[in-house]
Amino acid sequence: MEVDYLFQIGDNIVYPMHGVGIIKAIEEKEISGEKQQYYVITMLINNMQVMIPKGKILSSSIRPVTDIIALKHIIHIFQHGESDRLMPWKERYKVNTDKLRTGNILEGAEVVRDLMRMKKEKILNSSEKKMLNNAHEFLISELRLMKGITENQIKSFF
Repeated sequence: MEVDYLFQIGDNIVYPMHGVGIIKAIEEKEISGEKQQYYVITMLINNMQVMIPKGKILSSSIRPVTDIIALKHIIHIFQHGESDRLMPWKERYKVNTDKLRTGNILEGAEVVRDLMRMKKEKILNSSEKKMLNNAHEFLISELRLMKGITENQIKSFF
């Protein structure tokens, strides 16, 4: 796959562990005496700007925003599936972190579902509470960028 055509200026993307963003520019920069082209991405959640070399875009796990077809799978995840309530929190935290790092919206939805279920049963520790807030915010922000979904449909998940 030719990297030059992977993303264009104006594309909405998902950057795992950072959330959704928009490719604002493709710029050439010289860093340490080496010229490279960089994707300039503005992250929507905290308005942070990220620059990623074109040659590293594939290994960064950045992906396009999911389309409406994935919505059926996300709804299924929230309505079904079992959470492992017996797993020690440190192990659960690692499993959930690994899921979020993939950048896969379905795995992110599983993390949100599981932590929301646990929150109803008991108080989450501060690490899991922060993870839930971040994962929830990432999921909501991506759903908002999907074409064909309404704000009411998004709110109905949670």
